[in-house]
Order: sequence, then C-alpha cells, then structure tokens
Amino acid sequence: MESSNTQPDKVNIIETTKVIDAKYAHLDGSTFVMLKMSNASFNDVDLSKLKITNANLSDLEIEGAQLGGAYIHNIGMPPEGHPAYNPAAKQRPLRFDDCELSHSTINNCNLQGVAITNCNITGMTINGILIEDLLNGRV
Repeated sequence: MESSNTQPDKVNIIETTKVIDAKYAHLDGSTFVMLKMSNASFNDVDLSKLKITNANLSDLEIEGAQLGGAYIHNIGMPPEGHPAYNPAAKQRPLRFDDCELSHSTINNCNLQGVAITNCNITGMTINGILIEDLLNGRV
C-alpha cells in the first residue's frame, strides 16, 4: 500500500529577493514576517481570516471584496515609541466609494473633517442620536 503525504510542502524564502507567481494554489497557514511586498496583486482570492499587523498599507486599494465581519482597528500613523514614529507626519485621508457599510460600528475614531455624500443614512446614529432627527431639527 502506498503512503500518502497529506502535509503540504514547506518553502522557506529567507533574506533574498524573489517574485512569486502563484496560481491555483493553496497557501493556507502561510506566514509572512518582515518582508517588502510593494506592488503585489491579489485577484480572485480567498483571504478570509487574514490578519495584517504592524503594516504600511499606504495606497492600498480593495475593490469588489466581501468584508463582512472584518475588524479594522488601531489604524493611523505609528504611535510615539514606534520605530517609524514621526511627530510631524499627518495621516492621509481614506476614501470609501460604493461600500455596503449598513449596521457597521465606528467607535472611538477621529472623524474630524469627514464628509459623507450621497449616502443612505436611514437609522444612522452618532452617540445614540438619529442623524435624520438632527438634520430635520428634531433634536
């Protein structure tokens, strides 16, 4: 009887420069630590339960993605004490277009200068106050 190897092959790429072209591949459980991956592209991928920590995602574009259950937190410039901290640095604005954000929660965020345009705000509240009531002078 032949034995079957159910463990995936493990590839170690350490201290080198490579371009990875992966198609129709299962990379479940992969780990990427301290690497540069600028100008990478992911198309038609399952990245469910992907966790990104301590990353520079400047100019990141996510299009046509399902983000249900996503937890986005501690986003902004590196804090004091971080090696990349720069007290003069300013966070560039984020942009959300044509996004389904119904029943989402925004908590303890700096929304200074945020503009909401052409959006369905039915049921939207700020600190428990209905925005529709504020706009209609009922508060």
